[in-house]
Amino acid sequence: MENDVLERDGMETELKQDKKKKWRGYLFEALIYISLCIICAVVIPNYVAQRAKVSGPSMENTLFDGDNVLVDKISYRFHNPKRFDVVVFYPYEGDDEHFVKRVIGLPGETIQIIGPDIYINGELLEEKYGKDPIHYQGIAANPLTLGDDEFFLMGDNREVSFDSRYEDIGAVHKRAIDGKAILRMWPIKDFGTFK
Repeated sequence: MENDVLERDGMETELKQDKKKKWRGYLFEALIYISLCIICAVVIPNYVAQRAKVSGPSMENTLFDGDNVLVDKISYRFHNPKRFDVVVFYPYEGDDEHFVKRVIGLPGETIQIIGPDIYINGELLEEKYGKDPIHYQGIAANPLTLGDDEFFLMGDNREVSFDSRYEDIGAVHKRAIDGKAILRMWPIKDFGTFK
């Protein structure tokens, strides 16, 4: 009889320990799922990659109004944007409106637009991205020297693009550049990379 009581007590203790292990397992799983949700909802879009929507015709014929692009937000933490990269940037500090444009001028360079031509440090820039000839030179009608962390950005549709030629935008600081557009995600028929 004493053995039966001891056996029952041992079984009850074992059951209690099993329940504790199960609850610890459930809690551990829940913490993993919550962590993954936080990573997917906060960390990835803010620090790794995110979707951006092209608004308007300023990047035609490369990107079109309504296209969705995947933005790489890591690369520019290790190096500066390169000439002709398509970037997403925030032209107005504290505003969440983003623009999609192409890098034309790099830090320290002098940009000047004479007629339909772009000159970098006095040399004609050979490029094939502009949809139409440039008719508005804006602030780049006179030589414009970029600072150590400034970039000159233009849309491919030069006739309608609101870009670094305008005083409201001007040279764009690196901190305003959110990342590099690397992939067209939508519309699905046009899914893929672009230049």
